[in-house]
Parts: sequence; structure tokens; C-alpha cells
Amino acid sequence: MLEEYRITGRRASDIAASVERAVGSGELAPGQVLPPMRELAARLEVNPNTVAAAYRTLRERGVIETAGRRGSRVRPRPASTARGSFRVEAPPGVPDLGAGNPDPELLPPLGEAFAAATRAYAQRPGMYGEVPVDPELAALARAALDADGVPAGPVAVTSGSLDAIERVLLAHLKPGDVVAVEDPGWGSLLDLMPALGLRPVPIALDDEGPLPDAVERALSEGARALVVTDRAQNPTGAAIGAARAQELRCVLAGHRGVLLIEDDHGHAIVDLPLHPLAGATDRWAFVRSVAKAYGPDLRVALLTGDAVTVDRVLGRQRLGPGWVSRLLQRAVVHLLASGAVDSVRVARAYGERRDALVRALAERGVEAHGRSGMNVWVPVSDETGAVSRLLNAGWAVAPGARFRVAAPPGIRLTVSPLTAADIEPLADAVAAAAGPPRPMSYG
Repeated sequence: MLEEYRITGRRASDIAASVERAVGSGELAPGQVLPPMRELAARLEVNPNTVAAAYRTLRERGVIETAGRRGSRVRPRPASTARGSFRVEAPPGVPDLGAGNPDPELLPPLGEAFAAATRAYAQRPGMYGEVPVDPELAALARAALDADGVPAGPVAVTSGSLDAIERVLLAHLKPGDVVAVEDPGWGSLLDLMPALGLRPVPIALDDEGPLPDAVERALSEGARALVVTDRAQNPTGAAIGAARAQELRCVLAGHRGVLLIEDDHGHAIVDLPLHPLAGATDRWAFVRSVAKAYGPDLRVALLTGDAVTVDRVLGRQRLGPGWVSRLLQRAVVHLLASGAVDSVRVARAYGERRDALVRALAERGVEAHGRSGMNVWVPVSDETGAVSRLLNAGWAVAPGARFRVAAPPGIRLTVSPLTAADIEPLADAVAAAAGPPRPMSYG
């Protein structure tokens, strides 16, 4: 392919643009090896440092990856290809169990919260130069974190969990660094890795969360960061229990220099206690989004961590958006302070649907996982066939390819749209579509 495409340019930016154009057009294919830097520099009659800068830019954009002596190559899966594209559009009238959305009936009304925020704004409009985090929101967040055993640390506010995770990763890592991630895991996080030029290493998990041996292996082999989900793991519903948390903390104690990021995905929608890992390493961050319990469109997440990490996040945030709208923050304050979400009722509603589906599938000999949250993960022998057969039967589900790195095939079903009457017919359809049962393992 390189014989057909000639990389051009005299400046680093031009060389990088030449490669990026070729990747976008398909003239440079995924996996294609690029010329060694000195060879390309000689061909273009430029300084090798110029080519090195161009390759560095391409790595940072997630276009290429570098593997030591094996050289640089076009990423097997360019960062512009979102896993969200691996989805099934639900036709009219077909229940959409693949979108991963909460049940709108369980979300609180927002009218009074925003009315309260705008009344406060009318009295004192927000201006430049004010603190980025509403003090009352920080106090409410810190009190809840204290109650859950999360170590003391300053509070920041970001535009959702993924925004928080991205900012924390950028605060400590550089392109080419390895990050240990759950497999199966959150598709958006898996997309984020190549977009930042980072290399994900899959960590197997079971219903209790990441397997300690897998975490130890990844960290011993050089992973600079570990991202874990405490509860309602997406897509498997795993939740870290007390014993597993202790095992993981022991592993992390041997790798104090690793960056630990925890995503409390199930906050306010699950009834299982939190067993945080925060504090087991010197650099850590703990993220809570309001999306699942209060509404995805609020785009507010609360972040705490060690002082250095949070300070770096806030410093970089000041150079970009500056802050998350304090109107949004005030609305969230009203929702939290007024008890707008009955977390016990919400957890019960999702738990009843999830547990009923898992039981019904077990009665039909189908392995299914869903310890917490709103998702059920079903291992299948033929992922594409299972998704297609279920769609023909009147159910749209999420293909496991959105969530997998090396884990076996599966499908994810979000129970939010289900009623009690849906459970039996859905279980029949899944049993018919899933194929022969697989051994119980995610990794």
C-alpha cells in the first residue's frame, strides 16, 4: 500500500495531515506499517525530528500506534469508528433494549429544580472569575462520599462521567501508555482509549467485578492506569463486593504508582453498598454521574480524588470550557437537597425487572448475568445471529461487539423498557436466539 501512497510534506503538521488523509480515504489501511522515521526523513529531505513530531501528533490523535522495534502502524481500528455504530435501530413498535437508557418514569421532574436555579440566578447572575464548583453542591457531594467511605479529597464537576475520566487520564498519562480496562466494558470508554492515543489492556471480570489475578498481571506488565466500575457495571451488571474489594486493594497496594479511576455507575439506582478502592494508590479519582438517576441530559458528574489529580483537572478545565454551567449545578443541588429521587424505589424497580429476566432465562437453560443496575449480559455462541433473530422476534438488543475487546460474544439487554408481561416472551425469544450455552466466564 505504501508503494501506492506517497507521504508528503516538509513540516510536521503537513506530514501528519498527509498520513491522516490517506487513512481517512482508505489509501493507508488499518495495520499498515509506516516507514521508519529516519527513512521517511531521508525521503522527504527533512530532519528526523520533524518526522518524529509528525508521528507523535498522529499517535496523540489516535491515528497510529507505535510498538517499539516493530515500528509505527495505522491503528487496526481508527478512533473515528465509534462503537456506538455497532447498534441495532429499533423499528417502530419494537421495544428497544439496546439503547441503555433509564426508564423515563423513574426520572424526577426537572421543572422546579430549574425554576429554583433561575430564581437564584436572577438574584445573583453567575460571572467570570467565580469558583467553578457550586459550594453547596460540593458540600452535598462530599457528605455523600464520606458516608460511602470514599477518602477525603476536593470536589470537581465535569460534563458527565466520560468527560471526567478523559480529564483524569490526560492529567497523568501520555500517548502510548497502557490502561487496564474491564472486558466486557463500557463501549464509550473503549472508544476513548485510541482517541487519546492510549493502549487498552482487557481485564476479565465476573459478577463481583475485575478478577484480582487479571489486574495483577496487567499492572505487573506495565499498565499505568486501571479503570473499574464499582456497581451496575455496563454491560454485565457486576458489582464489587466487600471480599473482592479487599483483594483488589491488596493488589493495588503493590502498585502505588498506578492511576486508579473508579466509576460509581450505579449510584442512586442500586441497593448494593459501595466498597470503594480509592486511596489504595497514590493517584486516584472517583466519579459519580447524575445521568442514570436524574437524567442523562443534565450532563453533570461529580469527581473527587487526590489533591494533585483534582488540581490538574480543574486547571486544564479552566483553559477549555472553564466550568460546568452553575445553573446546571444549582439545579442538581435542588434535586439532591429535595430528595427528588427515591433511590430505594428506583433500585427496586430495576432489580425486580432484572432479576425476573435472569430467573426466567435460567429456567430455560440460558446463562445470564445481572447482579445490579439496569443491564443483563447474555453470553451467546453467535452474536450477529442472536441479534438478528431477536430483532425478527420483535426485540432490539445491543450486540456485544460494542463492549468487548477479547471477551467471548454476548448481547446486552437493558431492562428499563420492560414490564412484567414482557419477561416470559422475551426469555423465550432469547432462549431461541442464544444458541448452545457457554461456560460461565467473561474472560
